[in-house]
Amino acid sequence: MRRLELSVIAAVVLGSALVSAQQVQNLPLTDATGWEAHNVKLEPATYQGRKAVRVTTLSNEDKASVAMLPGIDFQDGTIEVDVAVKVLTPPGVRMPGFAGVMFRAKPDGSEYELFYLRPKNALAENQSMRNHAVQYSAEPGYGWYKLRREWPFIYESYAEIEPEKWTHLKIDVAGRVARLYVNGSTKPSLIVDGLKGANLHGALGLWVYPQEESYFSNLRVTPAAAAPIKNGSDASGTWDAKVGTDAIAFETSLKLTRNGKTLSGTMETEPGKTVPVTGTWRDGYVELSFPFEWPQGMNDGAPGPTTAFMDGWIDGDAAKGRIRVEGRADGMWTAVRKTENAKGN
Repeated sequence: MRRLELSVIAAVVLGSALVSAQQVQNLPLTDATGWEAHNVKLEPATYQGRKAVRVTTLSNEDKASVAMLPGIDFQDGTIEVDVAVKVLTPPGVRMPGFAGVMFRAKPDGSEYELFYLRPKNALAENQSMRNHAVQYSAEPGYGWYKLRREWPFIYESYAEIEPEKWTHLKIDVAGRVARLYVNGSTKPSLIVDGLKGANLHGALGLWVYPQEESYFSNLRVTPAAAAPIKNGSDASGTWDAKVGTDAIAFETSLKLTRNGKTLSGTMETEPGKTVPVTGTWRDGYVELSFPFEWPQGMNDGAPGPTTAFMDGWIDGDAAKGRIRVEGRADGMWTAVRKTENAKGN
C-alpha cells in the first residue's frame, strides 16, 4: 500500500509538472511555417540584431491584414511579444505606424480582440495625438473610430514608445478585463474593463498595416485559470444599479425587457418618476441609452436635459460596464438582478 501511495503521488507530481510545462508556450518567431496568412507576406528577418518574422501586406489598400499563429487556443493569462514598426511612406506623409497582437480570435481572423501601437504618435507635439499611442479595438463592430467617438480617452492612451525601435508588449487577460504593459513597466499603459468581443477563447494573430514593415519576435504565452464567466446571460428583469462618475454618483432601479436583440424598459430617476430606456443585447453584452436631466446646483455641468449611455456585460445576476452622460460625466456602473425573494423582503 505504501508503494502504491508513493506511485500515485509521483504520478500526480509528474503529471502536474508536464501540464505546467505545456501551459507556457515560447515561440521565437523566426519561422512562419504553418501560419495562416491573410493578405500578408511572412519571412524570416533580422532587425536591429534580433531574429524575427517580418510581416508586410500584399496590397496598399487602407485596411489591416493579419497572420494567425498555429496551435494556440488562448482564454486567460498573459501574452508577451517584442514588436517593431518601420514606416515606409515618403517624408512628409504622416503615418504613425500600426502593429499589434490579436487574441481570442477566430481562426480566419474575422473576429478578435486587439491591442496595437502607433509609435510615431508618442512623439507628437499635439497632445491629442500623443494620447493615441496605444489602442484597444475589437472586430466586428468596435474599431478605433467608433470607440474614440463614443467613449473618448477610454480605449487608447499615451505610452512611452518610439518608432522603429523594439517595444516589449505584455497583455494580461482575466475574464472581461485586459491590461497592456509596455517595455517592462509594472504599471499598465491601458486597462480595458469590459472587452467587446464575444469570444471567451481563441487564436492569436499578428495585426499589421500597409506601407510599413512590422517585426515580431520572442512570443511567450502563459495561460491562467479561466475566469468563471459565460456568455448569453439575459438582461430581462429588475436591476438595482449603482453609478459612479467623475461628476455625480447615484443609485437607481432599472427594469428591462428583451425581445430578441432589442431592449426596452424604464429607469427610476426619483421616487415615482421614470424615464424610458432603449438599447440592444448581444450574447449578454448590452448597450443602453435614456434621457437624463442634469440637476440644478451642480458645481460642474450646465443643468438641463441631456442623454446618458451605458454599455457592459451581464454575467448571470450581476452586470457592470461604463456610463457616459453626454457632455457632463463619464464613469462606471454595476448592477445586481433583483430576485422575487428580494422583492418580498
